[in-house]
Amino acid sequence: MNGSGNRLEALISIHDVMPETRQHVQALLDQIPRSVPPQAVLLLVVPGRGWSDEDRDWLSSVQRQGYSLAGHGWFHRCAPPRSIYHRLHSTLLSRDVAEHLALDTDAITRLIRDNFQWFEQQGLVPPELYVPPAWASGPIIRSTLSTLPFRYYETFTGIYDTEKDQFRRLPLIGFEADTFIRATVLRLFNGVQLCLARWLRRPVRIAIHPYDEELRLARDLQAAVAAVRNPLTLRSSRIWAGSPGRLP
Repeated sequence: MNGSGNRLEALISIHDVMPETRQHVQALLDQIPRSVPPQAVLLLVVPGRGWSDEDRDWLSSVQRQGYSLAGHGWFHRCAPPRSIYHRLHSTLLSRDVAEHLALDTDAITRLIRDNFQWFEQQGLVPPELYVPPAWASGPIIRSTLSTLPFRYYETFTGIYDTEKDQFRRLPLIGFEADTFIRATVLRLFNGVQLCLARWLRRPVRIAIHPYDEELRLARDLQAAVAAVRNPLTLRSSRIWAGSPGRLP
């Protein structure tokens, strides 16, 4: 975020785009201000759900309108946690959606390749960005990512460009709070992230989930989107301005 007051410079994404969330995603798109062009909104698509012909036609339509698609896991569900880290991650953040944490490197690699190929098989323009569910990359390393078909990979802390071997740390705010405790923690987290964006003079990532308008931080979400004055795309120079960071 740059600028004075609550004016935001932001990269906007809508997560968990699936057949069962399609109507909610479309409602979110309809509510985004006209000052935010379609190409500045990323739709994170989960291929492994039950996509009907009608669902695929809708996805093709939004891409033709200019919205940018991104890969987002495969099923958006995972097996029960086996590691201590996965148990903690599931309890504090991801619940049962962090697919990568239940897989080894080879399985993650296959999942990412399958994700990319799914778009080609549906006659869609393949995305440039892949975002693991809950931003949990799992045990995959940077050198492996560079052999996979997506150019950009998003993590909890920022975005990695495989073509330039450059990682950019970007503050992140979200609104998926279905309990009082989650709402309290998330509102505090968002405040810290916005202060960090101001201090670093960097854009902020606004992560929206399909049911956020029905949850406890709906007004915070509406205020954040309304405050966007400089919507960005992945290739915006403002995303990559300054010294590159290291992929954690």
